[in-house]
Amino acid sequence: MRRRGRRGCRLRGHRRGRGDEVVTQQRKRHPRKPAPEATEEPQADEEAQEEPSVDTSQGSSDELAARLADAETKRDEYLALAQRVQADFENYRKRAAREQERLVSHAHERLVHELLPVLDDLERTLEAAERHEEAALVDGVRLVERSLRKALEKEGLVEIATDGSFDPHVHEALLAQTREGAEPGTVVEVLQRGYRMGDKVVRPARVIVAE
Repeated sequence: MRRRGRRGCRLRGHRRGRGDEVVTQQRKRHPRKPAPEATEEPQADEEAQEEPSVDTSQGSSDELAARLADAETKRDEYLALAQRVQADFENYRKRAAREQERLVSHAHERLVHELLPVLDDLERTLEAAERHEEAALVDGVRLVERSLRKALEKEGLVEIATDGSFDPHVHEALLAQTREGAEPGTVVEVLQRGYRMGDKVVRPARVIVAE
């Protein structure tokens, strides 16, 4: 009986020993793999992300430089154009001023030339007045009036018509009177003649209007 017990103990002990050996062998057959380093992959990702950013920055700089150069070229072109326009306008202004001065001078010269005969007639009238020649004096005054009127008409002066109805645009009514046979609102007498040059009224005619 004791031998069986010992054998049983040995058998059990022997089995446990083999089990331990099997477990040990299995552990040796399947060694654990080392854990990957966590710092290498993020670093690789960062490098992959940094490379395109460098290329984009370089491309943006080149594009900005090209756009800046183009803007400077256009600026120079516009500046040159503005300077040419300013120079042309300045030359035109000087030419226009010279032309205006020439026209004014020519107009004055022509007016003086037209008034010289009037001055001559006025001198002859004064000589007749000094000699007490009344008939010659009257004729001389009429001659001066005709000469002066002719000179002014050449400059475009036209007498305003006063025969007919009153026109407030060209007439100035100084009095309103009742006249036999005259319709109300018509001009019955001219106190001072009026004149115009073209469409501009130089002086309205001063008249008396029938009421």
